[in-house]
Amino acid sequence: MDTTSRLLLLLDVVERGSFAKAALARNIDRSVISKQISRLEEELGVRLLNRTTRSFSLTAAGAEMIKKATQLRELLGETVRLAENYHQEPRGVLKITASTTIGRRFIQPVINDFQKRFPQVEVELHLNELLVDIVSEGFDLAFRIGEPKDSSLIARKIARNRLLLLASPAFIDTYGMPSTIEELAKLPSASYSSQSVKVESIHYYDEQNKQCEQKTFSTFRANNGEVLLMKALSGTAYVLAPAFIIENEIKDGLLIPLLPKLKLMNFSDMYAVYPHRDLPVRTRLFFDAVKDYLGYQTPLWEKAIPDFEKLYQG
Repeated sequence: MDTTSRLLLLLDVVERGSFAKAALARNIDRSVISKQISRLEEELGVRLLNRTTRSFSLTAAGAEMIKKATQLRELLGETVRLAENYHQEPRGVLKITASTTIGRRFIQPVINDFQKRFPQVEVELHLNELLVDIVSEGFDLAFRIGEPKDSSLIARKIARNRLLLLASPAFIDTYGMPSTIEELAKLPSASYSSQSVKVESIHYYDEQNKQCEQKTFSTFRANNGEVLLMKALSGTAYVLAPAFIIENEIKDGLLIPLLPKLKLMNFSDMYAVYPHRDLPVRTRLFFDAVKDYLGYQTPLWEKAIPDFEKLYQG
């Protein structure tokens, strides 16, 4: 391992927060990383880390080396992307991350067609409900609901994502059809809840177009939209659902829109997120393929919902 590789290894350790996590990500033994960092310190003639048995901290010199390592990683990435763009045929590894639902329903079909067109491109698809650091994890593209908070990343909106209030016929038989949002709020709901996001209210506009919020009575919470939809299908709760998780449940009469005249506030849109403006050819082509598949005006998922353009518009 040369000095450049050791600097990038040091950066990996610092960004992940531990030797163990860096070793796991690289599929090597922790002792190998420790030895290589020690060798880097010997080469540079300066201590980079203050280590204890359980943690470490950067020295002043170490902090400066991390800055240089970050610049080095960026320069190496630009060099590789520049070389790749000279290939007439896209090739190499395309590393993508998305939530389970988005990845299974909308990204995997694009991957299948894409690799038929460009067989020299390898694809790694990582499905995760948690947000990942796409730079340190080495992802080329991330597909997310909501614009990222990290302003250093490039985010492009690729589709809108409206909301619906849905319940099964069995739920309506049990609790009746609510006529107001206040009535609905008293009924059991299934709501989204994760480490970073908790949906505990319905946001809507009243007749004066004023923004309003109604707390819900949540009896079931999960961090996956498809699981919440299954709960609604059971007849034991209604759900405030993003349109992209709907397939044919409404068309087949398995779920019924509640309060369809209520003007719901829009949910977070779907974004493609990537670390650099200068995309390699394979990444740019895949990004365009996803946009084509989802649709430019009306998202693919809305076409499966009868009269969706009339629902929840006030």
